[in-house]
Amino acid sequence: MILSRRRAACVCIAAAAVLAALAFVGSAPQTAARADTLGQLNSQLGAEQARQQHLNSSLSSLSSLISGLDHQIQLVENRLAGVQAQLASDRAQLARDRAALKRERALVVKLRARLALARLALSKQLVASYEGDRPDLVSVVLNANGFNNLLDEIAFLKAAENQQQSAISVTSRAKLRADQAAARLTKLESRDHRITYGAILQERALASMNALLQSKQSALARARSAQLLELHASEQHAGELKSKIAQTQAAQAAAAAAAAASAPAPAAPVGSPTAPGSLGPGGGWAIPWAIVDCESGGQNLPPNSAGASGYYQIIPSTWTGYGGSGPAAYLTSKAEQDAVAARIWNGGKGASAWVCAGIVGIT
Repeated sequence: MILSRRRAACVCIAAAAVLAALAFVGSAPQTAARADTLGQLNSQLGAEQARQQHLNSSLSSLSSLISGLDHQIQLVENRLAGVQAQLASDRAQLARDRAALKRERALVVKLRARLALARLALSKQLVASYEGDRPDLVSVVLNANGFNNLLDEIAFLKAAENQQQSAISVTSRAKLRADQAAARLTKLESRDHRITYGAILQERALASMNALLQSKQSALARARSAQLLELHASEQHAGELKSKIAQTQAAQAAAAAAAAASAPAPAAPVGSPTAPGSLGPGGGWAIPWAIVDCESGGQNLPPNSAGASGYYQIIPSTWTGYGGSGPAAYLTSKAEQDAVAARIWNGGKGASAWVCAGIVGIT
């Protein structure tokens, strides 16, 4: 009877063990699936954060370019204002020169007509003097009828001489003025051409500079708008990932708490102040599994945006400070990561060294 009872008890214990094993085997893929999902979400979130950093850096560079371009635009606009003022002054001078040119052309026509008349009169006078008998002073004195007639003849000769000299002088002055007017006309025509050509060049330069500025402004505005839209989309996606991570961590924390409540706490090994790793599914962790699950999902993750890596998400300064080898945790074995995490936990920091401890309710 006692033997039968013992056998029954053994059978019951064996059955319970088999059921527990089956329950663990059935729950293990689900736990692994949750861990993989959390690891993937953390990896995607890290990628989005890196993308946001790149976009923010690009936007900062673009803003610097825009600021520099604004300064260049201000300088060009100041230059444009000066050029436009000079162009307005040149055009006003051109209008004055054209008016003077018109007057000079009319004066040249008038002077040339006067010169032609003076030359004609002089020519006629010279021909008349040559064809007629030109009396000399001796014949005038000998042929004079009295003293009064002599004086009249002498006065007439003098008047004729003066008239001829006057015609010659008028003709010379008319020719000089006509030549001077022609020279001024040539100078004004050259200046008119130079100012007109300069005005055309200035207008072309202004049009080219304006087109260049408009093109740069449009290109920078399009690039900045596109990057802002991309950054907004990345931030929205990162927010969705954070929400999914929080939901997954909450579900895993609830499952871990339920598992911890239903199973008796194992005794700590002899000589060890605490045994936090025994709280994880299957054991083998230096700190409570709920924290590991929240931090990395049990995966040896590469560095995130803060530099934390490995199974326990340890930042480089803490890793080297507690005796870790190499530049980062994820580059070493799990055994070394377990040892460093245990030193951090037992060294006085405990759960406060991990942000996820507060999330899963471990202090």
